[in-house]
Amino acid sequence: MGKLRTFLTAALLSALVTTTAGTAAAATPAMSPTGSAGSSSSGWNDWSCRPSAAHPEPVVLVHGLGANGVDNFLTLAPTLTAAGYCVYSQTYGKTVLGGLAGGLAPMADSAAELGRFVDRVRAATGAAKVDIVGHSEGTTVPAYYLKYLGGAAVVDDFVGFGSNFRGTTLNGLASLAAALKLDGLLTGVGCAACSDYLPGSAFLAKLNDGPVAVPGPTYTSIVSRFDTVVTPYTSGLLTGPNVTNIVLQDACGLDSAGHLGLAVDPHVAQLVLTRLDPEHAAPLRCRFFTTLGI
Repeated sequence: MGKLRTFLTAALLSALVTTTAGTAAAATPAMSPTGSAGSSSSGWNDWSCRPSAAHPEPVVLVHGLGANGVDNFLTLAPTLTAAGYCVYSQTYGKTVLGGLAGGLAPMADSAAELGRFVDRVRAATGAAKVDIVGHSEGTTVPAYYLKYLGGAAVVDDFVGFGSNFRGTTLNGLASLAAALKLDGLLTGVGCAACSDYLPGSAFLAKLNDGPVAVPGPTYTSIVSRFDTVVTPYTSGLLTGPNVTNIVLQDACGLDSAGHLGLAVDPHVAQLVLTRLDPEHAAPLRCRFFTTLGI
């Protein structure tokens, strides 16, 4: 039984981390001393960038569980900078795995870390508010920051994709872990966030104590019916007068991207641009796109 428990624990952690690791197979650009992508030529994490009148809020990108602030946004960050935004990201929630895989620390701690990063971006750019765009856990952590840590006062638009606000069964792996009493072992290998994601966790109970979306920012949640990591995908839907939910297949029936694929999906990138600047939005160009369920 000891070997079985060890195997199942490893399998569970592998599923939790690798299935939400952004575009982990992509090449990694040069890193700054802070562990963020340092590329002033592209404008991504360029601390001398000053927001334009057209885009007065800098964009803070928040990665998913097991990902980092570089790989998760190798497609989206250059798209946003090309559109004229000042764009910033960091690897938050680092534990024993360091900057290669972030988002593993307790989510409440990561939310506080996000708040400090937002303050740094605002101080550097002179902006009163920022926009936040997040993937997977990069929606859960900001939602907590906005609701409980003062983020609603300094965030204008919050756009998430692969969103998750009520936890996930991760295709039954979480339920399996609980049945075998393995869920308590997750914190011992540096993934407190894994336990936070289990339905019924104290973190999720607090986040869902009343509406997740609070007054102030606009909330946009983009989800995919083909998401096999956030299960059910409806865990990413929100309610409220300042909320827009987008099921990707309703916007483009030719798109079958799964959870990871959302990070490199051109339709998602265009929807993000649209939600950040709806007054100058171009019509969605819907074309065939698939990541074979990934």
